[in-house]
Amino acid sequence: MNVAVALARIPVGVVVERRKASNPWIDVAWRPIGVLAGAPEAAPWTMLESSDDRASFYAGSAEIALYRTESDHYRDNLNSGRPSLWVSLRPTGVEPPFEIVAVTADPAEGESFTQVGDDLVEAIPMPAAVQAIVEAFVAEHHVERPFVKRKRDRADPRALAHRAPIEKDPRR
Repeated sequence: MNVAVALARIPVGVVVERRKASNPWIDVAWRPIGVLAGAPEAAPWTMLESSDDRASFYAGSAEIALYRTESDHYRDNLNSGRPSLWVSLRPTGVEPPFEIVAVTADPAEGESFTQVGDDLVEAIPMPAAVQAIVEAFVAEHHVERPFVKRKRDRADPRALAHRAPIEKDPRR
């Protein structure tokens, strides 16, 4: 069994926002709004700021794992003009209302987070300190792999002609 090993891990803190919803079916809406470089000393779910209709919380810490095999995705993310991190939060049904599932710099993995039903997934601008680490990782570990188009095997028309006849089912 071949399991990829993360060559680098970046600790980050996740900030979420709760705001009053203008919706008849829900009272509040939650969403990740930021990622802090490093893991702050604050306790998870510490309120950072509050107003009449909004409040932001430090939801907790996570690690961004970087893999050599995904370096092309990281490079594409960095070259996109708006480098992002994807944050996935899962509802708990109790207090605190969400748990951090993962944070990634890989756009393909970020897209895969959206496949799970109730998870909140948001692309957040990548902090400059995290961007510098990802850029250094890509510079050190990325290997350009040329695209090779596969050639299809040609069908052998004689092999198709020599098949045994299909027998009809006598029950029909």
